[in-house]
Amino acid sequence: QVQLVESGGGLVQAGDSLTLSCAASGRALGIYDMGWFRQAPGKERAFVAGMPWSGRYTYYADSVKGRVTISRDNATVYLEMNTLKPEDTAVYYCAAKRLGGSRFSATMDYDYWGQGTQVTVSS
Repeated sequence: QVQLVESGGGLVQAGDSLTLSCAASGRALGIYDMGWFRQAPGKERAFVAGMPWSGRYTYYADSVKGRVTISRDNATVYLEMNTLKPEDTAVYYCAAKRLGGSRFSATMDYDYWGQGTQVTVSS
């Protein structure tokens, strides 16, 4: 079992930066792949970034590539976001799935989810 708690969301202006945190707890965290997803009202939950627990490589959605960075320090996974745009406004979720596969973008593959943190970008 993995417990995930996101934090760091808030109100920002377009062009600003924000870093989200995901505090993970549980046993054998190294067997998990980690992902960040976001969901705007009336829209499907969308993949943002992913990485294995080791952080040996990272994977990003085309819509955010170059503006976000996923990383880990101890048991906290971060999502650094730069040059934020109004279309980045959403509830952001941290998620975990068992290690394996070649992609991180499938929502249905993730077994554990945090409660979400709201990010609002004003224009």
